[in-house]
Amino acid sequence: MPRTVILGVIGSDAHVVGITILEQALSAAGFDVVNLGVKTSQADFVDAAQSHDAEAVLVSSLYGHARQDCEGFHDRIADAGLDVCTYVGGNLAVGQDEFEQTRERFREMGFDRVFDAETDPQEAIAALRQDLQLTAREAERARVDS
Repeated sequence: MPRTVILGVIGSDAHVVGITILEQALSAAGFDVVNLGVKTSQADFVDAAQSHDAEAVLVSSLYGHARQDCEGFHDRIADAGLDVCTYVGGNLAVGQDEFEQTRERFREMGFDRVFDAETDPQEAIAALRQDLQLTAREAERARVDS
């Protein structure tokens, strides 16, 4: 049975290309992807994760204001009683010089994984498989069933 992931661009960000590529890669890898599109609120991510019984929430942001947009995100997830993996990726900070500092900031905010804008979708998929403890056999079965 495919694992469900929620995907969207948070806040006022309208960059759609990255999540479209990621949606296609995740679907091809056997995941059931719910793409919320652009300009997605924290509440919409939480509602979708609840209604689709998702196992992961993947937040994208390219306009550099992800820190503001994600502030309190994990409080909402906890308040909803969700137990999901959370990923954030993209160009997360304006003037981002040292990505490791940005990564640490988002890890402190509660994100399980933090990716920069140059991350290959296959890297995120491999991390997702690992975090969801998805075996190679399950991944292959999900691809065949989709």
